[in-house]
Amino acid sequence: MNLDLRLSIPVAAAWLVAVLLIGVPQWAVASAVVLWLAAGVATASAVVSRRQLLASVALACALGALCSTSVAVHADARQPESLNDLAAHHTLVEVWGTTTSTVLADAEYFQAQLSSVIVDGQALQLSSPALVFRESNRFGANDAAVAPPTHEWGIGVEFSVAATLTATEPGDGRAVLVFASEGPQWRADPPASVEWANQLRRTFATAAQILPGGGGELIGGLAIGDTAAVSEELDAAMKTSSLSHLTAVSGANCAIVVGLIMALGGRLGAHRVLRIALSVLVLLAFVVVVTPDPSVLRAALMATLVLIALGSGRPVRGMAVLSLAAISLLAFDPWLSRNFAFALSVFATAGLLLFAEPLARLLGRWLPQWLALVIAVPLAAQLACQPVLLLLQPTLPSYGVLANVLAAPAAPVATVVGLAACVALSVFPPLGIGLMWIAWLPSAWVAAVATFFADAPGARIPWWEGWVGVLVLSAVTVLLLAALVMRDPWRRRALTMLVVASTLTAAVTAGLGVSAMLSWPKDWQFAQCDVGQGDAVVVRSDERIALIDTGSDPQRVDSCLTRLGIQRIDLLVLTHFDHDHVGGAAALIGRADTVLVGPTGSAQDVALLDTFAIAGAHVLPASTGDRGELGELRWSVLWPGERLAGIDPGNDASVIVEFLPRPDCEHQCLSSVFLGDLGESAQARLLGERRVSTVDVVKVSHHGSADQYPPLYAALNSTVGLVGVGAGNGYGHPTADALDMLNETGITAVRSDTEGLVLVSPATRPGAVRLWSERHVSGQG
Repeated sequence: MNLDLRLSIPVAAAWLVAVLLIGVPQWAVASAVVLWLAAGVATASAVVSRRQLLASVALACALGALCSTSVAVHADARQPESLNDLAAHHTLVEVWGTTTSTVLADAEYFQAQLSSVIVDGQALQLSSPALVFRESNRFGANDAAVAPPTHEWGIGVEFSVAATLTATEPGDGRAVLVFASEGPQWRADPPASVEWANQLRRTFATAAQILPGGGGELIGGLAIGDTAAVSEELDAAMKTSSLSHLTAVSGANCAIVVGLIMALGGRLGAHRVLRIALSVLVLLAFVVVVTPDPSVLRAALMATLVLIALGSGRPVRGMAVLSLAAISLLAFDPWLSRNFAFALSVFATAGLLLFAEPLARLLGRWLPQWLALVIAVPLAAQLACQPVLLLLQPTLPSYGVLANVLAAPAAPVATVVGLAACVALSVFPPLGIGLMWIAWLPSAWVAAVATFFADAPGARIPWWEGWVGVLVLSAVTVLLLAALVMRDPWRRRALTMLVVASTLTAAVTAGLGVSAMLSWPKDWQFAQCDVGQGDAVVVRSDERIALIDTGSDPQRVDSCLTRLGIQRIDLLVLTHFDHDHVGGAAALIGRADTVLVGPTGSAQDVALLDTFAIAGAHVLPASTGDRGELGELRWSVLWPGERLAGIDPGNDASVIVEFLPRPDCEHQCLSSVFLGDLGESAQARLLGERRVSTVDVVKVSHHGSADQYPPLYAALNSTVGLVGVGAGNGYGHPTADALDMLNETGITAVRSDTEGLVLVSPATRPGAVRLWSERHVSGQG
């Protein structure tokens, strides 16, 4: 067996142990004891028998025991039982922590490391990674605190905030979600060891604002991994065309940094030991600048190990270095085992190390060697990562390899020149600006390639969702690689199996598509679009169309409407102006006749409404009592009132609209109410101030957050609850509390993350509904 894989296979086994144990950390101690004992027994047996297999088993047990021990040591500090109790009772507490991500002035949330929680004067010490959701778009500051910056907070800011907590599942990378009830208070400056990097990133981001178009948006990501300026549209295009990895700092960036230092030191005649030491120091500084994300840590640690090997005169084995870096990070933080960014980083590197050279040799039979290598590199990474990517998006990129062939060569130029500009801006700004314009050219090219292929016909191929899709694609990938790199007769056998597997896959996929087409209900009344983390629900009656919110992505809502055969919107309701409710509105400009809107909170909100008005829409500010008709339905606004005491524009000012059938309604006569993002207190006020009607369908408030008022749902007495939520969202939506509440009130929760597009139709029995979803068999309730 190859030495690289003798280390890689035990590391993979230990990774699996970590994946399992972080979900059940109470088993970690027992697992550690058992695995340490097993490692000892296997080691003794290997020494006696001199069998390589037993040595590998011993190593796998030892590494698994190491990960188990790490889980046991860290679990209680991350998520102590007392923290779970505070979260379960929604207790208002004072949270102290330190920012671990840059916090833009208009950010809805930020990442932090919590150090303590104070309740009733008692401090609970912890070390919990958290996601902090801000109460408003302004930072707080008190007279005693250090004044915060006007535009952003950097990494390392110590803060406090009054908030309620929500505990995540044990295996989640974030131990707790913090929902602020007021603005966070700045308590202390970042340490000097990170503040210099904060200032460097700020200077670069400010200078990049003068650069136009997609190149200006991407340059920060290509140079220092800062994607804050990338628009939703360009981000979606980068993902669709499989180019998003270019803005994630990885091994290529670290290799460029180390290579430059080693080459420069060599030209200056520096000793190899000095060059290696300088490379490690510069690499450490680079990690601080780009922020230590999982992929950055993996790449930096691999680069450091390679430098150590070079310094000691030992040969460098790629898979061994990757395996050692991976297990080191997993032992330090076992929760990385379920981190998609970390997994994709490791898989992509493994794909390059294992498959790039064989693929290049194979393609070199028909292509020039340089072109074969250019194609083989992205192809190898794509083949290795695609099964994991399916868990995030169940589609395959049609043009991913071609897009990478065209765009990837430009990325190193943007990286090198962009890094030089980042440094020069702090030393001699005119030089830095000039370098940024040079780096803008390859950045603009990458953006243009991404946009072109994202808009090309058939940019993504639908695939089976979940683990079934992952296993099928993994099997096809293994057979493809075997057919490409193995020799006869195994190549012919692998090729035969690949043809059979591909034929069966195509047949089953086509069969499922035909089945979905045949079962598509013609009389659907409600359609919950799958727009990720956001709301977009269509109401149809007598061929009249209403759309409640748009989600965050114009492409996704437009795709849904196209699939439904909808061109015009008679009534567009924008319940409030959070991005996950109005971000897709650009797709509706010029297509909506009437736009019913809640209170505006910014000039940007007003500008959006002006755009609708200019395009010919009738824009109506909503208030309680507004009413109208949609086909055979009557709609009315239940909330907000004209004057909302104590309520600012936002979630609790959401437009709540009700659809009830007219007395003469004959078809599509289900009733419904849409609750926007109302919180518990606003829901209680709604129920207390108005008599709500029982309805067949309720759009569950705030994507199924825990901030619900159960008596309202009991009064609605609905059959179906629509939950617009994105798969793997960082909010913990829908929460177990919300799902339990719906179940207790007899409401069937229908989620867009698990069901995809959902159609609700009236059944033959009054009050009953029929459900159809693109991912499951339809049912009746």
